[in-house]
Amino acid sequence: MDRLKQIESFVAVATKGSLTAAGQAEGVAPAVIGRRLDALEERLGVKLLVRTTRRISLTHEGSAFLEDAQRLLTDLADAEASVSAGSVQASGHLRITAPAGFGRRHVAPLVPHFVARHPEVSISLNLSDRLVDLVNEGIDCAVRVGDLPDSSLVSVRLADNRRLCVASPAYLAARGVPAHPADVVRHECLTLSSEASQTRGWAFTVDGVVSHVRPPARLDCSDGQVLHAWCLEGLGLAWRSLWEVESDLRRGRLVSVLEDFAAPPTGIYAVFPQRKHLPLRLRLWIDFLKNTFGDTAYWSAPAQEGASTC
Repeated sequence: MDRLKQIESFVAVATKGSLTAAGQAEGVAPAVIGRRLDALEERLGVKLLVRTTRRISLTHEGSAFLEDAQRLLTDLADAEASVSAGSVQASGHLRITAPAGFGRRHVAPLVPHFVARHPEVSISLNLSDRLVDLVNEGIDCAVRVGDLPDSSLVSVRLADNRRLCVASPAYLAARGVPAHPADVVRHECLTLSSEASQTRGWAFTVDGVVSHVRPPARLDCSDGQVLHAWCLEGLGLAWRSLWEVESDLRRGRLVSVLEDFAAPPTGIYAVFPQRKHLPLRLRLWIDFLKNTFGDTAYWSAPAQEGASTC
C-alpha cells in the first residue's frame, strides 16, 4: 500500500505541477506528499523530480517512470472496474485511426455504438490514408487494410479483404478486356499515389505464385474515392477492395476482370503499439471490432454509398 501511495503521489505531483495541488487532490497535507516522494526516490535510488520554491520539473528518469506509473495506475483502475458491480466499466480516452474511405463507411458508424455501451469512454477518430505513426503520434489503435509492413506493432486480424481489378463496361468496350496480368501495362490504369497503400503494386496469382504489377498511370490520386469515381467514369482499370465495389458490380456499373488470376485475400487488421498490459478500453474496442467484422452477416448487409479507400 505504501508503494502504491508513493506512485500515486508522484503521478499527481508530476501532472498537477506542485505538492500543494497534489495534496489537495488527495486530501492530505503537502508535507505528506513530500515524504512519499522522498521515500519513492530513496527506494528507487534515482532522482525523479527537481523541486525548487518556484517550480517542479521531471528528470530524465522521472519522465520515463511517469509513463510507466500512469499505465500501472490505469491498468489497476481497469482491473478493479472490470469486476466492480459484476460488470465491465471502461473509462478514459481512446485515439484511433483508419483509412479515410474504409473509416467513413465501416469504422465511424461503430464509434457511437461503442461509446453508448461504455459511457465513460471518449474517442478521437483520425481518418487518413497516410501511414500514421502510432507511437510518435500517440495513437492507441489503427485499423489497417491490406498487407502490413514489418514493425514492432501488434496486429489482430479482424476480417479478410479481397481486392479485384475492375473497370466500367464502357472502358472495356473501348479498350478490350485484359486476358493476363501482363496486359495491364497496356491499359489506362488508375493508381493510388499514397505511400500508405499499394506500395508493391497490384497483386495477382500467376502459375500459383503471387506476383505484383506496378502499372504505369497517367492518372493517380492519394484519395481512393477519387479513383473509384474515375473508374466509374470509364477512365481506366482500378484495383479496388470488394467491400468498396461490390454494389457497383451487382448493378453492372463495374466489371471484374482477371478473376482467374486473383490473389489470396489480405486482411483487415487492428494494429496497436506493443504493451504488456492493454488498457481495458482498448481491449474492449478491439473485441468490438473483432465481433463486428468477424460476423459474415455484417459484410452481406447492403453497402453504404459514397465511400471508398485504398
